[in-house]
Amino acid sequence: MGDLRYVRFQAAEPSPSGIRPGVFGLVNGLWRSGRLTEEQESFRRTNGDWYNAAYTDPSTVDPAVYDREINPGAAAWFKTTSTHLIDRVTGYLAILDAHGVQWCRLESDDPGRVVYEDADQVVVVPHSAAALDRQAARHHRADVRDARAASGP
Repeated sequence: MGDLRYVRFQAAEPSPSGIRPGVFGLVNGLWRSGRLTEEQESFRRTNGDWYNAAYTDPSTVDPAVYDREINPGAAAWFKTTSTHLIDRVTGYLAILDAHGVQWCRLESDDPGRVVYEDADQVVVVPHSAAALDRQAARHHRADVRDARAASGP
């Protein structure tokens, strides 16, 4: 993977099934439960459409990429060079903050075994769940505090 760096925004704590949903999954979960305001839902729809047009959904290229038996724990990470995609994540993080959903930002040179790659992202199977948990625990407190400070009181 060389000098490339990767970034992922995900739940600070695993779900009951042991998965840490990414930022888009977390916001979509709030939407499915009817918790988004009109403004937040408009943001989710508009930006979801933008992301769908701006980059490839890995499962359209490889339908098995997120298969839990074939690629257990597979998760997408942005390449840090894809700033046009990463910059828009802040709006999603603001929605999570508004609803008290804890999230973390992870950065890594080697997040796992790459099972899909394109110009903007990789999908990896983590080296181990324990390693990912340690990395999440190390990063989430500072990132949550920084995000809330940036969005005002």
